[in-house]
Amino acid sequence: MSSSPLKRPLLLAYAAGSIGSGLFSTVPGLLLLFYLTDTLGVAASLAGLAILLPRIWDIATDPLVGAWSDRTRSRWGRRRPFLLAGALLLPPGFIALFSAPVGDPSLSFAWVLLAFIWATGAFTLFQIPYASMPAEMTADYHERTRVVAHRMAFLPIGILAGGALAPMLIKANSGGPAGYRVMAVTLAIIAAVAMLVAFFGTRDAPQLPAPVETTGLREQIRVALSHRPYRRLLVGFAVQNIGIGAILAAVPYFCHYTLRGGEEAVTVLFVSLVGPAIVAMPLWMAVSRRFGKRVGYIAAVLVFAAFALSLLAGAEGRLALVAAQVGLLGVGFAGLQVFPFAMLPDLIDDDAAVTGQRREGIFTGLWFVGEKGGLTLGAWLVSQVLAATGFVERRAGELVSQPEAALVGVIVATAVVPAACALLSLPLLFHHVESARNRAT
Repeated sequence: MSSSPLKRPLLLAYAAGSIGSGLFSTVPGLLLLFYLTDTLGVAASLAGLAILLPRIWDIATDPLVGAWSDRTRSRWGRRRPFLLAGALLLPPGFIALFSAPVGDPSLSFAWVLLAFIWATGAFTLFQIPYASMPAEMTADYHERTRVVAHRMAFLPIGILAGGALAPMLIKANSGGPAGYRVMAVTLAIIAAVAMLVAFFGTRDAPQLPAPVETTGLREQIRVALSHRPYRRLLVGFAVQNIGIGAILAAVPYFCHYTLRGGEEAVTVLFVSLVGPAIVAMPLWMAVSRRFGKRVGYIAAVLVFAAFALSLLAGAEGRLALVAAQVGLLGVGFAGLQVFPFAMLPDLIDDDAAVTGQRREGIFTGLWFVGEKGGLTLGAWLVSQVLAATGFVERRAGELVSQPEAALVGVIVATAVVPAACALLSLPLLFHHVESARNRAT
Protein backbone atom coordinates (compact mmCIF):
# COMPACT_ATOMS: atom_id res chain seq x y z
CA MET A 1 0.00 0.00 0.00
CA SER A 2 1.48 3.31 -1.14
CA SER A 3 0.97 6.94 -0.14
CA SER A 4 1.88 8.14 -3.67
CA PRO A 5 -0.87 9.79 -5.76
CA LEU A 6 -2.90 7.26 -7.74
CA LYS A 7 -3.08 7.57 -11.52
CA ARG A 8 -6.18 9.23 -12.95
CA PRO A 9 -7.17 6.31 -15.27
CA LEU A 10 -7.21 3.96 -12.27
CA LEU A 11 -9.34 6.39 -10.26
CA LEU A 12 -11.79 6.82 -13.14
CA ALA A 13 -12.11 3.09 -13.75
CA TYR A 14 -12.68 2.41 -10.08
CA ALA A 15 -15.18 5.26 -9.83
CA ALA A 16 -17.19 3.93 -12.81
CA GLY A 17 -18.42 1.07 -10.64
CA SER A 18 -20.40 3.53 -8.56
CA ILE A 19 -22.67 4.17 -11.56
CA GLY A 20 -23.95 0.61 -11.16
CA SER A 21 -24.10 1.05 -7.40
CA GLY A 22 -26.03 4.30 -7.77
CA LEU A 23 -28.52 2.73 -10.13
CA PHE A 24 -29.35 -0.19 -7.90
CA SER A 25 -29.34 1.89 -4.73
CA THR A 26 -31.71 4.45 -6.25
CA VAL A 27 -34.24 2.65 -8.44
CA PRO A 28 -35.67 0.16 -5.91
CA GLY A 29 -35.57 2.80 -3.18
CA LEU A 30 -37.36 5.31 -5.39
CA LEU A 31 -39.75 3.22 -7.47
CA LEU A 32 -40.27 -0.24 -5.97
CA LEU A 33 -42.80 0.72 -3.29
CA PHE A 34 -44.71 2.90 -5.78
CA TYR A 35 -44.55 0.09 -8.40
CA LEU A 36 -46.07 -2.34 -5.90
CA THR A 37 -48.88 -0.06 -4.68
CA ASP A 38 -49.70 1.91 -7.85
CA THR A 39 -49.01 -0.61 -10.65
CA LEU A 40 -49.41 -4.09 -9.16
CA GLY A 41 -52.17 -3.21 -6.68
CA VAL A 42 -50.37 -4.58 -3.62
CA ALA A 43 -51.54 -3.11 -0.29
CA ALA A 44 -49.09 -0.62 1.23
CA SER A 45 -48.51 -2.66 4.39
CA LEU A 46 -47.74 -5.81 2.37
CA ALA A 47 -45.63 -3.88 -0.14
CA GLY A 48 -43.46 -2.72 2.75
CA LEU A 49 -42.72 -6.35 3.60
CA ALA A 50 -41.61 -7.04 0.01
CA ILE A 51 -38.90 -4.43 0.59
CA LEU A 52 -38.10 -5.17 4.22
CA LEU A 53 -37.67 -8.97 4.13
CA PRO A 54 -35.09 -9.14 1.30
CA ARG A 55 -33.12 -6.35 2.95
CA ILE A 56 -33.01 -8.30 6.22
CA TRP A 57 -31.45 -11.18 4.26
CA ASP A 58 -29.13 -8.71 2.54
CA ILE A 59 -28.07 -7.20 5.85
CA ALA A 60 -27.27 -10.64 7.24
CA THR A 61 -25.02 -11.46 4.28
CA ASP A 62 -23.06 -8.18 4.22
CA PRO A 63 -20.61 -9.13 7.01
CA LEU A 64 -20.30 -12.64 5.58
CA VAL A 65 -19.27 -11.34 2.16
CA GLY A 66 -16.93 -8.81 3.75
CA ALA A 67 -15.17 -11.46 5.83
CA TRP A 68 -15.10 -13.82 2.82
CA SER A 69 -13.39 -11.19 0.67
CA ASP A 70 -10.85 -10.53 3.46
CA ARG A 71 -9.79 -14.19 3.34
CA THR A 72 -9.90 -14.72 -0.44
CA ARG A 73 -6.72 -15.64 -2.30
CA SER A 74 -6.80 -15.51 -6.09
CA ARG A 75 -4.74 -14.30 -9.02
CA TRP A 76 -7.12 -11.32 -9.16
CA GLY A 77 -6.57 -10.42 -5.52
CA ARG A 78 -9.01 -10.42 -2.64
CA ARG A 79 -11.76 -8.12 -3.93
CA ARG A 80 -11.91 -8.23 -7.72
CA PRO A 81 -13.41 -11.74 -8.13
CA PHE A 82 -16.45 -10.50 -6.25
CA LEU A 83 -16.74 -7.47 -8.53
CA LEU A 84 -17.03 -9.79 -11.52
CA ALA A 85 -19.58 -12.07 -9.85
CA GLY A 86 -21.78 -9.15 -8.87
CA ALA A 87 -21.55 -7.56 -12.32
CA LEU A 88 -22.81 -10.78 -13.95
CA LEU A 89 -25.51 -11.73 -11.42
CA LEU A 90 -27.14 -8.39 -10.62
CA PRO A 91 -28.61 -7.46 -14.07
CA PRO A 92 -30.93 -10.50 -14.46
CA GLY A 93 -32.17 -10.06 -10.89
CA PHE A 94 -32.83 -6.36 -11.51
CA ILE A 95 -34.79 -7.11 -14.69
CA ALA A 96 -36.89 -9.75 -12.91
CA LEU A 97 -37.65 -7.29 -10.10
CA PHE A 98 -39.68 -5.06 -12.42
CA SER A 99 -41.19 -7.87 -14.54
CA ALA A 100 -43.72 -9.20 -12.04
CA PRO A 101 -46.96 -10.82 -13.28
CA VAL A 102 -50.00 -8.54 -13.08
CA GLY A 103 -53.49 -9.45 -11.91
CA ASP A 104 -53.08 -11.30 -8.64
CA PRO A 105 -51.51 -9.00 -5.99
CA SER A 106 -50.43 -12.02 -3.91
CA LEU A 107 -48.52 -13.52 -6.84
CA SER A 108 -47.02 -10.12 -7.66
CA PHE A 109 -45.90 -9.75 -4.05
CA ALA A 110 -44.23 -13.19 -4.04
CA TRP A 111 -42.48 -12.56 -7.38
CA VAL A 112 -41.06 -9.21 -6.27
CA LEU A 113 -40.00 -10.68 -2.92
CA LEU A 114 -37.96 -13.48 -4.53
CA ALA A 115 -36.51 -11.27 -7.28
CA PHE A 116 -35.43 -8.69 -4.71
CA ILE A 117 -33.69 -11.38 -2.64
CA TRP A 118 -31.71 -12.41 -5.76
CA ALA A 119 -30.86 -8.84 -6.73
CA THR A 120 -29.80 -7.72 -3.26
CA GLY A 121 -27.59 -10.78 -2.84
CA ALA A 122 -25.85 -10.08 -6.15
CA PHE A 123 -25.43 -6.42 -5.24
CA THR A 124 -23.78 -7.39 -1.95
CA LEU A 125 -21.23 -9.52 -3.82
CA PHE A 126 -20.17 -6.43 -5.75
CA GLN A 127 -20.66 -3.58 -3.32
CA ILE A 128 -18.94 -4.77 -0.14
CA PRO A 129 -15.57 -5.69 -1.74
CA TYR A 130 -15.81 -2.66 -4.04
CA ALA A 131 -16.23 -0.23 -1.16
CA SER A 132 -13.40 -1.98 0.75
CA MET A 133 -10.83 -1.18 -1.91
CA PRO A 134 -9.91 2.47 -1.01
CA ALA A 135 -8.43 1.33 2.31
CA GLU A 136 -6.00 -0.85 0.32
CA MET A 137 -5.33 1.49 -2.58
CA THR A 138 -3.55 4.21 -0.60
CA ALA A 139 -2.35 4.96 2.92
CA ASP A 140 -2.52 8.76 2.51
CA TYR A 141 -5.26 10.59 4.44
CA HIS A 142 -6.09 13.16 1.74
CA GLU A 143 -5.54 10.74 -1.13
CA ARG A 144 -8.30 8.56 0.28
CA THR A 145 -10.62 11.54 0.22
CA ARG A 146 -9.61 11.97 -3.43
CA VAL A 147 -10.43 8.32 -4.21
CA VAL A 148 -13.81 8.56 -2.51
CA ALA A 149 -14.54 11.94 -4.13
CA HIS A 150 -13.97 10.41 -7.59
CA ARG A 151 -16.28 7.59 -6.71
CA MET A 152 -18.91 9.96 -5.34
CA ALA A 153 -18.61 12.16 -8.42
CA PHE A 154 -19.65 9.16 -10.53
CA LEU A 155 -22.31 8.03 -8.06
CA PRO A 156 -24.69 10.89 -9.00
CA ILE A 157 -24.58 9.65 -12.61
CA GLY A 158 -26.08 6.37 -11.42
CA ILE A 159 -28.49 8.23 -9.17
CA LEU A 160 -29.48 10.49 -12.08
CA ALA A 161 -30.04 7.49 -14.36
CA GLY A 162 -32.11 5.84 -11.65
CA GLY A 163 -34.01 8.90 -10.49
CA ALA A 164 -34.43 10.90 -13.70
CA LEU A 165 -33.99 8.51 -16.64
CA ALA A 166 -36.02 5.67 -15.10
CA PRO A 167 -39.30 7.63 -14.87
CA MET A 168 -38.74 8.97 -18.41
CA LEU A 169 -38.26 5.44 -19.76
CA ILE A 170 -41.38 4.23 -17.98
CA LYS A 171 -43.50 7.05 -19.39
CA ALA A 172 -41.99 6.81 -22.90
CA ASN A 173 -43.03 3.15 -23.03
CA SER A 174 -46.68 3.75 -22.11
CA GLY A 175 -46.17 3.40 -18.38
CA GLY A 176 -47.58 0.45 -16.48
CA PRO A 177 -45.90 -2.98 -16.40
CA ALA A 178 -44.44 -2.72 -19.93
CA GLY A 179 -42.81 0.61 -19.16
CA TYR A 180 -41.21 -0.78 -16.00
CA ARG A 181 -39.82 -3.78 -17.92
CA VAL A 182 -38.20 -1.61 -20.60
CA MET A 183 -36.73 0.62 -17.90
CA ALA A 184 -35.29 -2.37 -16.03
CA VAL A 185 -33.63 -3.88 -19.12
CA THR A 186 -32.10 -0.55 -20.17
CA LEU A 187 -30.70 0.30 -16.76
CA ALA A 188 -29.49 -3.26 -16.15
CA ILE A 189 -27.30 -3.01 -19.26
CA ILE A 190 -25.86 0.33 -18.10
CA ALA A 191 -25.15 -1.07 -14.63
CA ALA A 192 -23.45 -4.18 -16.03
CA VAL A 193 -21.14 -2.15 -18.25
CA ALA A 194 -20.17 0.21 -15.42
CA MET A 195 -19.44 -2.63 -13.00
CA LEU A 196 -17.36 -4.50 -15.57
CA VAL A 197 -15.32 -1.34 -16.22
CA ALA A 198 -14.51 -1.26 -12.50
CA PHE A 199 -13.46 -4.91 -12.58
CA PHE A 200 -11.20 -4.68 -15.63
CA GLY A 201 -9.93 -1.16 -14.91
CA THR A 202 -8.62 -1.96 -11.40
CA ARG A 203 -6.32 -4.81 -12.42
CA ASP A 204 -3.31 -2.64 -11.44
CA ALA A 205 -4.82 -1.20 -8.25
CA PRO A 206 -2.65 -1.62 -5.12
CA GLN A 207 -3.87 -4.58 -3.07
CA LEU A 208 -2.99 -6.24 0.20
CA PRO A 209 -2.60 -10.01 0.55
CA ALA A 210 -5.09 -12.05 2.54
CA PRO A 211 -3.95 -12.58 6.15
CA VAL A 212 -2.34 -15.91 6.97
CA GLU A 213 -4.48 -16.30 10.08
CA THR A 214 -7.91 -14.84 10.75
CA THR A 215 -10.28 -14.92 13.70
CA GLY A 216 -13.86 -16.14 13.43
CA LEU A 217 -16.63 -13.94 12.03
CA ARG A 218 -18.28 -13.38 15.41
CA GLU A 219 -15.00 -12.23 16.94
CA GLN A 220 -14.28 -9.93 13.99
CA ILE A 221 -17.70 -8.32 14.37
CA ARG A 222 -17.11 -7.90 18.11
CA VAL A 223 -13.74 -6.25 17.52
CA ALA A 224 -15.13 -3.91 14.87
CA LEU A 225 -18.07 -2.80 17.03
CA SER A 226 -15.84 -2.35 20.07
CA HIS A 227 -14.00 0.41 18.18
CA ARG A 228 -15.88 3.41 19.63
CA PRO A 229 -15.27 6.02 16.89
CA TYR A 230 -16.25 3.47 14.24
CA ARG A 231 -19.39 2.51 16.17
CA ARG A 232 -20.47 6.14 16.55
CA LEU A 233 -19.87 6.88 12.89
CA LEU A 234 -21.72 3.72 11.85
CA VAL A 235 -24.81 4.45 13.96
CA GLY A 236 -24.94 8.10 12.85
CA PHE A 237 -24.60 7.06 9.21
CA ALA A 238 -27.37 4.44 9.60
CA VAL A 239 -29.78 6.96 11.15
CA GLN A 240 -29.13 9.40 8.30
CA ASN A 241 -29.88 6.65 5.79
CA ILE A 242 -33.29 6.07 7.35
CA GLY A 243 -34.05 9.65 6.34
CA ILE A 244 -32.55 9.22 2.86
CA GLY A 245 -34.53 5.99 2.37
CA ALA A 246 -37.71 7.75 3.43
CA ILE A 247 -37.28 10.67 1.05
CA LEU A 248 -36.43 8.36 -1.86
CA ALA A 249 -39.50 6.19 -1.28
CA ALA A 250 -41.77 9.20 -0.71
CA VAL A 251 -40.72 11.30 -3.72
CA PRO A 252 -42.96 9.54 -6.32
CA TYR A 253 -45.96 9.97 -4.02
CA PHE A 254 -44.96 13.59 -3.35
CA CYS A 255 -44.74 14.29 -7.08
CA HIS A 256 -48.02 12.55 -7.94
CA TYR A 257 -50.21 13.57 -5.01
CA THR A 258 -48.68 16.83 -3.68
CA LEU A 259 -47.20 18.50 -6.76
CA ARG A 260 -49.62 16.78 -9.18
CA GLY A 261 -46.76 16.45 -11.65
CA GLY A 262 -46.40 12.73 -12.33
CA GLU A 263 -43.24 11.17 -13.80
CA GLU A 264 -42.07 14.50 -15.23
CA ALA A 265 -41.88 15.99 -11.76
CA VAL A 266 -39.87 13.00 -10.51
CA THR A 267 -37.35 13.58 -13.29
CA VAL A 268 -37.13 17.32 -12.59
CA LEU A 269 -36.51 16.78 -8.89
CA PHE A 270 -33.79 14.23 -9.47
CA VAL A 271 -31.99 16.44 -11.96
CA SER A 272 -32.26 19.19 -9.35
CA LEU A 273 -30.77 16.88 -6.71
CA VAL A 274 -27.92 15.39 -8.71
CA GLY A 275 -26.67 18.46 -10.58
CA PRO A 276 -25.81 20.47 -7.45
CA ALA A 277 -24.52 17.30 -5.75
CA ILE A 278 -21.89 16.88 -8.49
CA VAL A 279 -20.88 20.55 -8.27
CA ALA A 280 -20.70 20.34 -4.47
CA MET A 281 -18.10 17.54 -4.40
CA PRO A 282 -15.08 19.91 -4.87
CA LEU A 283 -16.63 22.26 -2.31
CA TRP A 284 -16.80 19.55 0.34
CA MET A 285 -13.24 18.44 -0.48
CA ALA A 286 -12.06 22.01 0.12
CA VAL A 287 -13.97 22.11 3.42
CA SER A 288 -12.33 18.82 4.42
CA ARG A 289 -8.83 20.15 3.76
CA ARG A 290 -9.50 23.42 5.56
CA PHE A 291 -11.55 22.31 8.57
CA GLY A 292 -11.37 18.49 8.66
CA LYS A 293 -13.80 15.77 7.69
CA ARG A 294 -15.88 15.83 10.87
CA VAL A 295 -16.65 19.56 10.68
CA GLY A 296 -17.58 19.22 7.01
CA TYR A 297 -19.77 16.23 7.81
CA ILE A 298 -21.70 18.14 10.49
CA ALA A 299 -22.19 21.08 8.13
CA ALA A 300 -23.56 18.75 5.44
CA VAL A 301 -26.05 17.22 7.92
CA LEU A 302 -27.37 20.68 8.85
CA VAL A 303 -27.78 21.71 5.19
CA PHE A 304 -29.60 18.46 4.39
CA ALA A 305 -31.96 18.77 7.38
CA ALA A 306 -32.81 22.42 6.73
CA PHE A 307 -33.79 21.93 3.10
CA ALA A 308 -35.62 18.67 3.76
CA LEU A 309 -37.85 20.58 6.19
CA SER A 310 -38.35 23.29 3.59
CA LEU A 311 -40.28 20.77 1.46
CA LEU A 312 -43.22 21.27 3.83
CA ALA A 313 -44.02 24.23 1.56
CA GLY A 314 -44.53 21.92 -1.42
CA ALA A 315 -47.88 22.24 -3.20
CA GLU A 316 -49.44 22.01 -6.65
CA GLY A 317 -47.99 24.65 -8.98
CA ARG A 318 -44.75 25.05 -6.97
CA LEU A 319 -42.51 22.65 -8.90
CA ALA A 320 -39.91 25.35 -9.71
CA LEU A 321 -39.62 26.38 -6.05
CA VAL A 322 -39.40 22.77 -4.89
CA ALA A 323 -36.73 22.04 -7.51
CA ALA A 324 -34.61 24.90 -6.10
CA GLN A 325 -35.09 23.57 -2.57
CA VAL A 326 -34.11 20.07 -3.68
CA GLY A 327 -31.02 21.50 -5.37
CA LEU A 328 -29.83 22.94 -2.06
CA LEU A 329 -30.75 19.70 -0.31
CA GLY A 330 -28.50 17.99 -2.88
CA VAL A 331 -25.52 20.01 -1.63
CA GLY A 332 -26.04 18.51 1.82
CA PHE A 333 -26.69 15.06 0.35
CA ALA A 334 -23.32 15.18 -1.43
CA GLY A 335 -21.56 15.80 1.89
CA LEU A 336 -23.48 12.93 3.51
CA GLN A 337 -22.00 10.65 0.86
CA VAL A 338 -18.41 11.96 0.76
CA PHE A 339 -17.47 12.38 4.41
CA PRO A 340 -18.50 9.09 6.05
CA PHE A 341 -16.99 7.03 3.23
CA ALA A 342 -13.79 9.09 3.39
CA MET A 343 -13.54 8.60 7.18
CA LEU A 344 -14.14 4.84 7.09
CA PRO A 345 -10.69 3.79 5.74
CA ASP A 346 -8.95 5.84 8.41
CA LEU A 347 -10.83 4.02 11.16
CA ILE A 348 -9.92 0.70 9.52
CA ASP A 349 -6.26 1.74 9.79
CA ASP A 350 -6.75 2.46 13.49
CA ASP A 351 -7.97 -1.09 14.01
CA ALA A 352 -5.06 -2.52 12.02
CA ALA A 353 -2.55 -0.51 14.08
CA VAL A 354 -3.94 -2.06 17.28
CA THR A 355 -4.70 -5.62 16.17
CA GLY A 356 -2.23 -6.19 13.32
CA GLN A 357 -5.11 -7.47 11.16
CA ARG A 358 -6.45 -5.91 7.96
CA ARG A 359 -10.25 -6.13 8.24
CA GLU A 360 -11.42 -3.91 5.37
CA GLY A 361 -14.10 -6.40 4.37
CA ILE A 362 -15.71 -6.91 7.77
CA PHE A 363 -15.65 -3.19 8.59
CA THR A 364 -17.17 -2.40 5.20
CA GLY A 365 -19.69 -5.23 5.49
CA LEU A 366 -20.97 -3.88 8.79
CA TRP A 367 -20.93 -0.41 7.26
CA PHE A 368 -23.36 -1.47 4.57
CA VAL A 369 -25.52 -3.15 7.17
CA GLY A 370 -25.98 0.38 8.47
CA GLU A 371 -26.55 1.90 5.04
CA LYS A 372 -28.90 -0.75 3.67
CA GLY A 373 -30.66 -1.19 6.97
CA GLY A 374 -31.25 2.55 7.17
CA LEU A 375 -32.48 2.84 3.58
CA THR A 376 -34.78 -0.14 4.07
CA LEU A 377 -36.22 1.11 7.34
CA GLY A 378 -36.83 4.47 5.69
CA ALA A 379 -38.81 2.91 2.82
CA TRP A 380 -40.68 0.61 5.22
CA LEU A 381 -41.48 3.60 7.44
CA VAL A 382 -43.04 5.39 4.45
CA SER A 383 -45.19 2.32 3.71
CA GLN A 384 -46.41 2.28 7.31
CA VAL A 385 -47.17 6.01 7.31
CA LEU A 386 -49.20 5.54 4.11
CA ALA A 387 -51.03 2.53 5.54
CA ALA A 388 -51.76 4.34 8.81
CA THR A 389 -53.14 7.41 7.03
CA GLY A 390 -55.46 5.39 4.77
CA PHE A 391 -53.58 5.44 1.45
CA VAL A 392 -55.56 3.63 -1.28
CA GLU A 393 -53.53 1.30 -3.52
CA ARG A 394 -54.38 0.89 -7.20
CA ARG A 395 -53.48 -1.09 -10.31
CA ALA A 396 -52.06 0.63 -13.40
CA GLY A 397 -54.73 2.72 -15.11
CA GLU A 398 -57.12 2.86 -12.17
CA LEU A 399 -58.24 6.21 -10.76
CA VAL A 400 -58.58 6.58 -7.00
CA SER A 401 -59.19 9.49 -4.64
CA GLN A 402 -56.83 9.66 -1.67
CA PRO A 403 -58.14 10.77 1.73
CA GLU A 404 -56.83 14.03 3.14
CA ALA A 405 -54.95 12.18 5.89
CA ALA A 406 -52.97 10.20 3.28
CA LEU A 407 -51.98 13.43 1.52
CA VAL A 408 -50.67 14.80 4.82
CA GLY A 409 -48.82 11.51 5.39
CA VAL A 410 -47.03 11.91 2.05
CA ILE A 411 -45.73 15.36 3.03
CA VAL A 412 -44.64 14.20 6.48
CA ALA A 413 -42.74 11.25 4.97
CA THR A 414 -41.04 13.51 2.42
CA ALA A 415 -40.01 16.42 4.64
CA VAL A 416 -40.24 15.71 8.37
CA VAL A 417 -38.87 12.17 8.60
CA PRO A 418 -35.62 12.88 6.63
CA ALA A 419 -34.90 16.07 8.57
CA ALA A 420 -35.58 14.41 11.92
CA CYS A 421 -33.24 11.51 11.13
CA ALA A 422 -30.44 13.86 10.05
CA LEU A 423 -30.73 15.91 13.23
CA LEU A 424 -30.88 12.79 15.43
CA SER A 425 -27.48 11.73 14.06
CA LEU A 426 -25.76 14.96 15.10
CA PRO A 427 -25.02 14.07 18.77
CA LEU A 428 -23.02 11.08 17.56
CA LEU A 429 -20.98 13.25 15.20
CA PHE A 430 -20.23 15.89 17.81
CA HIS A 431 -18.38 13.17 19.70
CA HIS A 432 -15.06 12.38 18.08
CA VAL A 433 -15.62 9.97 15.20
CA GLU A 434 -12.25 10.47 13.53
CA SER A 435 -9.17 8.36 14.11
CA ALA A 436 -6.23 9.40 16.25
CA ARG A 437 -4.18 9.71 13.06
CA ASN A 438 -6.71 12.14 11.59
CA ARG A 439 -6.72 14.31 14.71
CA ALA A 440 -2.95 14.62 14.46
CA THR A 441 -3.06 15.45 10.75
